[in-house]
Amino acid sequence: MAPSISDIIREATALSVSPVPSKSARPHPLDNLSVEEINRACSIAKAKRPDERLWIKVCSLREPVKKELAPFLEAERRGETAPRPTREADVLFFVLSSRELYEVVIDLDSGEETLCTKVEGHHAPLDREEINQARAALFKDPVYIKTVEDLKLPPGATIVPQGWPFGSDHPDPAIRRVFFILYHRNPANDHPDSNHYAFPLPVVMFWDLWESKVTDVHWCYTGNEQDGMTLGTGPKEYPTQGCQGNDYEPSLNGVTVRTDLKPLHVTQPDGVSFKVTGQLIEWQKWRFRIGFNYREGPTLHDVCYDGRPVFYRLSLSEMHVPYADPRPPLHLKQVFDFGDIGLGRSANSLENGCDCLGKMKYFDGAEVNPSGEGRVVKNVICCHEQDNGILWKHTNTPTGRAAVTRQRLLVLQTIITVGNYDYIFAWHFDQAGAIHLESRATGILSTGPIDVGKKSPYGTVVSPGVLGTSHQHFINLRIDPCVDGHNNTITQDDVVPDPPSAENGHGIGFRVKSTPITVSGFADANPLANRSFKITNPNVINPVSMTPVAYKLVPHPSQMRLAAPDAHITSRAPFTQHHIWVTSYRDGELFCAGQYTNQSRGTAGGIADWVARKDNVENTDLVLWHTFALTHIPRVEDFPVMPVEIHTISLKPNNFFTANPALDVPLSSQAFNQSSTVDGDSAATSCCAGNGL
Repeated sequence: MAPSISDIIREATALSVSPVPSKSARPHPLDNLSVEEINRACSIAKAKRPDERLWIKVCSLREPVKKELAPFLEAERRGETAPRPTREADVLFFVLSSRELYEVVIDLDSGEETLCTKVEGHHAPLDREEINQARAALFKDPVYIKTVEDLKLPPGATIVPQGWPFGSDHPDPAIRRVFFILYHRNPANDHPDSNHYAFPLPVVMFWDLWESKVTDVHWCYTGNEQDGMTLGTGPKEYPTQGCQGNDYEPSLNGVTVRTDLKPLHVTQPDGVSFKVTGQLIEWQKWRFRIGFNYREGPTLHDVCYDGRPVFYRLSLSEMHVPYADPRPPLHLKQVFDFGDIGLGRSANSLENGCDCLGKMKYFDGAEVNPSGEGRVVKNVICCHEQDNGILWKHTNTPTGRAAVTRQRLLVLQTIITVGNYDYIFAWHFDQAGAIHLESRATGILSTGPIDVGKKSPYGTVVSPGVLGTSHQHFINLRIDPCVDGHNNTITQDDVVPDPPSAENGHGIGFRVKSTPITVSGFADANPLANRSFKITNPNVINPVSMTPVAYKLVPHPSQMRLAAPDAHITSRAPFTQHHIWVTSYRDGELFCAGQYTNQSRGTAGGIADWVARKDNVENTDLVLWHTFALTHIPRVEDFPVMPVEIHTISLKPNNFFTANPALDVPLSSQAFNQSSTVDGDSAATSCCAGNGL
């Protein structure tokens, strides 16, 4: 009999609860939980249940409520003291004997459990140990063994199962399950790093995580549009016989590596320009705190420029990836990467010179294992500066004199791997008061089988017998603004032509039509109207423009959800229907698809419920949410590994300052930048030569 999931949970030892830390040793309210705090929080939860074995799913910082944290942060910026919020941890766990799920709040100051809630009708997120245990048990399952034997694969075709969160249209939603898509290694080399996605098998297995067994075996459709819903159109035995090795590793693919690429070194002989104190970062008038948790990964808090508050909190709320092939069972490929698994939980340990280039400051994370023991995850965020070309320049035509300043960025980068895909998320701070979120998608396509010589409308054949299935990536950015204060208003700004009039006799007039969003709701991008959304503070007027100070979001005008309005997946991910959502602020409303997305059935709560309240969002504490997407129709060039696909979202000051805030950035000079020419020409050795600059 295969081991059950409880077999991976070690018996809880008699852990004594450590004493309450002294006030002098207390961390900042926004500091990540330390390993010691994770251990302590979990030991408190276990001590309350001495006769039970717990499977710890999550232990994370419970951020203080805004009414307590905001005054503390404001006083901190002024160099004053204020009451310190209680330090708390959220712990999510199963009681193994009953398989019931609970979330509890642990007061780390008092050492007490202050709240316990039984979670009903939802499933906890998946974790690494759970999937690894299921994969190991799968190989011993008699149904799996018989199915693989019937495929009659050649020797050396080592099976590689890939586990997926279950898309949850099963008639029994109470079963905690995943499904496995089966691939095998290249039989020609049987190398563990060979690209198994080039050998997709036409079978999917449903797995019961509690009972640790295969519950269903489903065969995939491998034909073309003419074959329709007909199974078994390909070879019954050795179904991947027409596939070919297609590796990305240079040691396996036989590709001759280029030899004409010279080193490009990033050096800062005088050190970096940023200052890090714990999790507080200061750079070029920016001041903010960086956080990291299992679900959102990096979080930015108390973001200020030159002493003025701009954003209370910035974070990635969710990423959802639904696939286009509607033929069962692959219609279940509809993962919520952050809610089902976790951005932070999927983070890579970054390496200097490879993931990050230049002079680095790394930040570690911490996570919990099923036994409730904390562990450090090294280098989950890298922080560095990079040159970004010209910041501003002008050549004065009458005199010929040029003034030019180069742009420096502060970059905070995290890389995650979720199954076949890799994502790079980077926050960019510039010297002109703007913040940019850059997302890059790379990794390997999630592939499916197709009969050799056939095509499918649901994807692209990227290698013989391999279908790269079309899909969409939806990312939601949560923006909790504090533009010169917490009372803000969102306006939708369209650029529209003036109608014919005596004043507009030449027909060239146009203006901005600004529409305030006064009630919680949604809106969409419109590039034909140059639509943007401004976060304004109607209580602070810019003395130059005579308009409210603001920051502007220019939304990414991506294609939204393609699934039908009544599709099961649409009810699970309503945030994919519109680019912009505006809600009133409430503590704990962080996740646009709801708190529990794993196997959700459209009842997890989330942004659709919050906008339905029709709360006032005018001149009040509000949250702006932006959903953007990549509709990915695979190319042959995306295989065997995909070049990065880049999207950037910007938050820019809009009449927030009284002039260009980068006027005080020093003009560029050769003495400072130390550039050189390829041919050693000494005639071009100074920046803005001849202009006295």
